[in-house]
Amino acid sequence: MAKHNTLGKEGEDVACQFLQDRGYEILERNWTWRKLELDIIARKGNNLIIAEIRTRSTNMYGEPEYTVSDKKIRRIINAADVYIKKNMIDLDIRFDIISVTGHSGNFRINHIEDAFISPVW
Repeated sequence: MAKHNTLGKEGEDVACQFLQDRGYEILERNWTWRKLELDIIARKGNNLIIAEIRTRSTNMYGEPEYTVSDKKIRRIINAADVYIKKNMIDLDIRFDIISVTGHSGNFRINHIEDAFISPVW
């Protein structure tokens, strides 16, 4: 596996543990439909959380969360819409971004709740 893929997987693992430590129930990881993907789908209370994970080894070129483009946001919203309809979800929906910066054993996490909203709901 390429070094950046390994770092990305490790970042997702760290993000999942971060959420679980804060009482979130992880429902899905890397859920895909056609060419759409949702990194983490979690539940906490009456909220369904769709979390986009961005991992970088350094913030030399900016924080990882700034790499989430408008196009990516549209793709996340479209994928979430499919997931919600397929699973008949009746919860409040929240879109978060979790940025993970660093290397194995030394990560910095920034959890941005309500990072963006969907015009669909």
